Amino acid sequence: MKTVSDLLNNKGHEVLSVAPDALVYDAIMKMAHHEIGALLVMESENIVGIISERDYARKIILQNRSSKSTRVSEIMSTNVVVAELNQSIDSCLSLMTHKRIRHLPVKGESSIEGMISIGDLVKEIISEQQSTIEELEKYIST
Repeated sequence: MKTVSDLLNNKGHEVLSVAPDALVYDAIMKMAHHEIGALLVMESENIVGIISERDYARKIILQNRSSKSTRVSEIMSTNVVVAELNQSIDSCLSLMTHKRIRHLPVKGESSIEGMISIGDLVKEIISEQQSTIEELEKYIST
């Protein structure tokens, strides 16, 4: 079974973040520019929260607030669930489903090593299943 470390080695270890005092508008612009759905909220090397498109929709749009005058710290989610490098893809998928979250920062021994999304996990599982199907087809045809 593949681990989060394997997934990050293929995907990349880039960690995109924003400061808690940044404007929500700037965070959303950064997400749009990088075509991602969430950013870590960091103070120096420490995770203090995560801001996602879901936070924006529920806490800015639906509450008729302005993203150009609201700070990230006002709407970020603070109970951040993290994955470990040695965790299996299946255990992360189960965790994300149970917690109803779409993004997981990945913690290494001393720093954040990357971020994975539920989409990353689904792609990995589909790829594994496709490989299994191809192996079985080869087995059957020989």
